[in-house]
Parts: sequence; structure tokens; C-alpha cells
Amino acid sequence: MAINYIPLDKDKHKDLKITPKLDLSFAKETHLAAATIREFAHLASTMPVVFIEDPTNKNIHTVAMLGVDQNKNLFWADDRWQGPHVPLNIQRYPFDIRPDGDKLGVFFDEHSSLVTDEGEALFTEEGEPSDFLKNRQQFLAELANSEMLNQRFVKRVVELELLESVQIGIQYEDGSARNVTGIMSIDEKKLNALDDAIVLELHKAGFLGAMYAIMMSLAQLNRLVELSNKTDKPIRTVQIRPAPKEGEGEQTTA
Repeated sequence: MAINYIPLDKDKHKDLKITPKLDLSFAKETHLAAATIREFAHLASTMPVVFIEDPTNKNIHTVAMLGVDQNKNLFWADDRWQGPHVPLNIQRYPFDIRPDGDKLGVFFDEHSSLVTDEGEALFTEEGEPSDFLKNRQQFLAELANSEMLNQRFVKRVVELELLESVQIGIQYEDGSARNVTGIMSIDEKKLNALDDAIVLELHKAGFLGAMYAIMMSLAQLNRLVELSNKTDKPIRTVQIRPAPKEGEGEQTTA
């Protein structure tokens, strides 16, 4: 069933209840998940974090790679999450925080299986947010703040021209191979060449550590190889290299 987020309304949804469990099955076909700067250090120990460009508006975003094939989340197998860390943008489900008029509002997926007749009430009998909803609102507010900081981080990375396009060469156990492009990471040589004053600025803003976390996270491509062994198309090896110039070799966007 398709996900459909609608605004949470205390009058329309005064009797709404949510099953208080973390159900991540909705993300089983998600191979890229939005990731924000305050979780890079945790995610980097489990999955690759990279930059991608939105083809519609050319905006740059940071995402966690959950797989290398579209619509296939390697971290979801045997009806459970295969790893210690889950991107916050997946943990928030079935809630989301989105623009609602001139402010941010709480939305929820009306089709979620977590919306039930039994569970945690979202509102009290007086129509006020319940403790359960307050906790979720706090989580969503922290996520929104992290996303805003992440936008400033990405903007600075772009301004300093620190991004480099990379390509992931994939060899499958069945003998087939392909290249994944459309992803970017931090160019370490350019980072090391920055003036000391800029490096200090990045350090004080918390951006320097975030850049190193992203670079180190690429080692977790081997984790994706390991996880692919539970699929019908296991990966033999992955190799990351600079992306070829336009027109060179096979290209499959992430």
C-alpha cells in the first residue's frame, strides 16, 4: 500500500492511536535514505554515506546507502533490520515533519499498519498532545534542526568545491558486473589543501568531523557485500574509483 502523509489534526484525529513499535518493513525497497550531519558518526560505522544531486533542482543532499540496486534495501532481511544503526529519517516513521502553511507541522502515514484501534493515544481527552506524541514531536523537532544544520554543511562543502564524483564498480557472483555513478564524496586532497583559517572554521562548526566521517564511511561498502549474501544476487566485490568522464563506460545512477 502506498505511503500517504497527511497533516495530524487534533480534531480529526482525536481518537487516533499508534502501535508503539519500530516497524521498518516499509523501507525494504529503499536503497537510499536521507542522512543528516548529527548522525554521520554513527552511520559511518555501518553504512556508506554519500552526496547525491537532485536531478530536478540540482540541490545536493547527503544520503545513507542501504543498497546498490534500486528498490533493494540490503539492511532488511529475515523480517528485521540487519545492523546496529538506522537512519533517523527511517526511525521517524509513521510520522514526518513538513511545511504546513507558514510553519512546520506533524504529518503521519494514514496507510501505516501502525495506525490501529489499540496502542498509544496521540491526544488526551482534553485534546492536548499525549506524552507519547510529545516524545515524537521532540524527536521530529531535533531531526528538523539537524536537517537545517545539514543544509548549511552541504552549502559550505559546495562553496569550497570539496566534492568529487566517484564510481562504484560492482562484480556479482554470477559473473555480471556494472558501475554505479551519480554519487559524490569529499575530495581529501582538496580538503588537506585548505587554508588553516578555513580548517579551523570547519572544525568549530562541526563540519570537519562530518567530512571525515563521510570519507571513512565508504569502507562500509564491504558491509553491503556481506549483506548481499542473503539475497538472490550476491555481490563478489565492490571497488570505488573516480567517476569516468561523460561518455566513458556504463553508468547506472544510484
